[in-house]
Amino acid sequence: MRVRSWSLSNKTALAFLTDVNLYEFSEPGIFNYTTLLLHEQREVLYVGAREAIFELSLRNISVKNHKVVWKVPDVATEVCTSKGKSKETDCLNYIRVLELSDSHLYVCGTHAFQPLCDHLSLADFKLEGRQEDGRGKCSFDPMQSFTAVMVDGDLYSGTAYNFLGSEPIISRNGATQSPLRTEYSTSWLNEPSFVFADVVRENEGGDEDDKIYFFFTEASMEYDFFSKLLIPRVARVCKGDLGGERTLQKKWTSFLKAKLMCSMPETDFVFNVVHDVFILKTTNWRESVIYGIFTSQWDNVRSSAVCVYSMSAVEEVFSRGKYMQKSTVAQSHTKWVRYNGIPPSPRPGACINKDIRQQNITSSLMLPDKTLQFVRDHPLLEDAVRPMDNGPRFIAKDVHYTQIAVERVPALDGQLYDVMFMGTDKGNLHKSVLYQKEVHIIEEVELFPNSESVKTLVMPSHGAQFLYVGSDSRAVQSPTAFCEKYHMCEDCLLARDPYCAWDRGAGACVNILQEDRSRGHLIQNLQGNADESYQQLWVKPGGAVKLPCQVESNVAQVVWTVNGSVLQERSPPYQRIAEGLLVYGAGPEDQGYYKCWAVEEADHRNFTWLLQSFELALAKDHLYPTTEDPSVFTVVDVGFTARPVPTFEMPEPTRLVLTSSVSRPPGDQESRDKELVPPQYLESDRGMTLLLTFTLLFLLLFLVTVSYNCYMQYLPGPCLRARASLLGAKKPPQSEYRSCEAGLVDNVTDQHQGLPKGPNGVQKVGRDGEGMSGVVQEGSGAPSPGVVCQSPHSEKPFDIDSEGQPIEYADADVEAP
Repeated sequence: MRVRSWSLSNKTALAFLTDVNLYEFSEPGIFNYTTLLLHEQREVLYVGAREAIFELSLRNISVKNHKVVWKVPDVATEVCTSKGKSKETDCLNYIRVLELSDSHLYVCGTHAFQPLCDHLSLADFKLEGRQEDGRGKCSFDPMQSFTAVMVDGDLYSGTAYNFLGSEPIISRNGATQSPLRTEYSTSWLNEPSFVFADVVRENEGGDEDDKIYFFFTEASMEYDFFSKLLIPRVARVCKGDLGGERTLQKKWTSFLKAKLMCSMPETDFVFNVVHDVFILKTTNWRESVIYGIFTSQWDNVRSSAVCVYSMSAVEEVFSRGKYMQKSTVAQSHTKWVRYNGIPPSPRPGACINKDIRQQNITSSLMLPDKTLQFVRDHPLLEDAVRPMDNGPRFIAKDVHYTQIAVERVPALDGQLYDVMFMGTDKGNLHKSVLYQKEVHIIEEVELFPNSESVKTLVMPSHGAQFLYVGSDSRAVQSPTAFCEKYHMCEDCLLARDPYCAWDRGAGACVNILQEDRSRGHLIQNLQGNADESYQQLWVKPGGAVKLPCQVESNVAQVVWTVNGSVLQERSPPYQRIAEGLLVYGAGPEDQGYYKCWAVEEADHRNFTWLLQSFELALAKDHLYPTTEDPSVFTVVDVGFTARPVPTFEMPEPTRLVLTSSVSRPPGDQESRDKELVPPQYLESDRGMTLLLTFTLLFLLLFLVTVSYNCYMQYLPGPCLRARASLLGAKKPPQSEYRSCEAGLVDNVTDQHQGLPKGPNGVQKVGRDGEGMSGVVQEGSGAPSPGVVCQSPHSEKPFDIDSEGQPIEYADADVEAP
C-alpha cells in the first residue's frame, strides 16, 4: 500500500473555507465546553462545562433550552486548596460524564478533586440530589485523561482511582451488574492515557457476549529503551463478566490487552501515541471499522497518521493471539517474553460463549482457578493488531489531529464512501474522503477565531447534517457539507464531495442527503473529472476559428484533445495561442469534439480537470457569419471559466494518453495548405533563420579576430608572411623584424649550433637583461656575438653593473667559488 502524505504549507492542497455559516454557543464566565452528548430523538445537545450543564437545540445550538448550575460547596473548596490545588482553576466542578440512563442524565464532575455523580431529570432539567461517590467513574484532575461509556445502564470508565492519579483502573459501575475493576498492577495498566471507549454488540442469538473496548497509550513493558517508550493499546472486557469466585473477586476475568500497530512499512517509522478513536459500526459487527489518529512521542516529528483497523482483525488477536509472560533476567531485570506453553482451558480472557457453555460453565464465577490465575499473570498478548493495508491510510505533515469522526455516505454511483472529519490543535476541521484506499482532502474549515484546540467532536449516527465541536471557550455547530459554496458546476464536481451533486435543473450545487430531488437531474463525478456538455461552433470551409481556453493556475499546463487524441505542440493546421487554440483552413476532417484540459503535477502524479468542451462543425452558406472577413469565425466567450481545486491525496483521475497525435491525409493536407490557408495564419520557420544568422555572425567574428591578430603581429611566421604578401610595399615591416621575416626559424637554428655545452652536454641559454634575447656561454656573463632578433634598445636595461660586481650567496659563511 502506498502511503500518501500532504502538507498544510501548500495551500493549494485543499479548499480553505472561512466565510461559512457556523452556529456557536458560549456564556460569559463559563469555560470548558468539552463534554458533549447527542439525544437524536429529542433533537437536543447536552453540553457539560465548568460548573454548568446546558441543553441546546440540535438544529441551532445558539438556542439554549435549559441550564443547570452545579457548583462546589465552600467546604470542599477549602479541602481542595489545603492539598495544594488552585482555587481558581483546580478546585472547581468540571463536568466530565454525561450519559443517558432511562429518563434522566447520569452526571459526574471532578467536584474539587472529590469526584461526585448525580442524576439530572430530563422533565424539569434539575439535579435530583441522588449523589454518588465518583471515584472510579470520573477523574480527580480535570486535565487528566479520561473516557467513559454507558452500556445498558452500566457505566464503564477508564480513569484514575486516587487523588494523585497513580492508580489507573478500568471499572464498571451500575445497578444491573456487580461492580468490577482491573487489578492494581503495572502488568495490567502502566501509566495509561485513556482516549476512547465503546461497545461492540456481538451477541447474535446468544452465542457471543457483547464486548467493551478501551483505547489508550501506556508506558511499554515489553521493550527495553533508553527512555520511557509509549505504546498504543486496545483492551477488551466482556459485558457479562461477573468476576471470579475465589480468584479475581470483583476483578475482571476477561481483561486482555494488545498493541496497536501504526507504522510506515517503508521506513518502519512508528506512530506510537493514539489521540482519538472512532468505531464505524455496521449491522454485521465483523465488518465494523476502527479509525485511529496517531502521532509520534518525539516532538521533532510534527505529523499525524490515520490508521484503519477491521474489527475482525481485532477479534482474531484476542481470540487466537499468543500470551506474554514475565521472565527474570540476571535476578534483577524483568523482561516480557512469549509464553510457549499450553494455556489452560477454557481460554484465559475469553468471554462466556456457546463453546464454553458446552463445558457446563455459564458464568465467569464458574471458571477454574487455573484459568483465572493465568489471565491475572498474562494480561498482555504478543500479537499486535495491524492496520488494513499494513500501514497508515494517510499521513498529514505539519498538522496535529486531536479528534476524529467518520460517516459512511452513499453516493450517486451506488457506492459507499467513508468521509472523515478531523479536528486539529489549531482549531481547524479537515474533511476528507477515502477513494480506492487513498485519501482526498476536500476542505478545511476554521472553527475558532483564536486557534484553540478541538477537544471534542461528535456527530449523529446516521444521515448527519451537522457535527458538533467542543473547546475550552465555546461549542460550535458545523454543517457536514458546504455544497452551496460551489457556485459553478466545475467547482461542485471537482470538490469530489460525496455529499454534493450538481442539479442541472436548478443550476446549483446541492446536498444529496438533505435535498428531496429527482436524482435524474443530479450530476456527481467522484473521479475528479468535471465534464460539461459541448458548446457547438460553426466555421466556414477553409476558414478559421478560435477556441478560447485559459487556465488560472500558474503551475498547470493546457492540453488539447481532438476526438479523443492528444494534440501535439506543432500540429498544423492547429496553432496554440495564449487565448486558446486556433484552427485554420477548416475542412471536413477537422469536425468533431475538442476538449481543453488543465494538467498539474503533484506528488509525482498528473491530475487533470476539464476546462472547456467544443463541438466543431462546418457551416453552410446561409450560416456564414457576417464579419469583415467572412473566412474567420471567432468565438470570444463560452460563458464559464473553471477554477481548479487540486489535491494531494486524490486517486488518479482520467489520465490523458500522450502518445497519439491528430494528423491529416498527406495529399489532402498539401493541397489545402496551398489553396485555403490564409497567409496571415501560416507559421514561418523562424528557427532556421535564427540559426543561419548566428552562424554567419560567428564566421564574421572569427575572420575579424584572425585579421586583427595578424595585423598586430601577434601570430608567428605563416601569418606574418600572409600579412607581408597582403600589405606588399604599402607598409614595410620594422627594421628589427627583417631578419626574422627573412628566415626566422633558420637563424634561430644556426645560432644554437655553435653553442658550447655544459658538463652534461646541454647547451645553456641565459638572460642579458630583457627577456631571453641572448645566448650565454658556460662560465661567462657576457652575451654571445650572434644575437637573434636583438632590439637596439635592450643593451642595458638596468642601471646596475652586474658584470663588475660579483654575486654573493645568501649564506654569509660560505665564500663564493
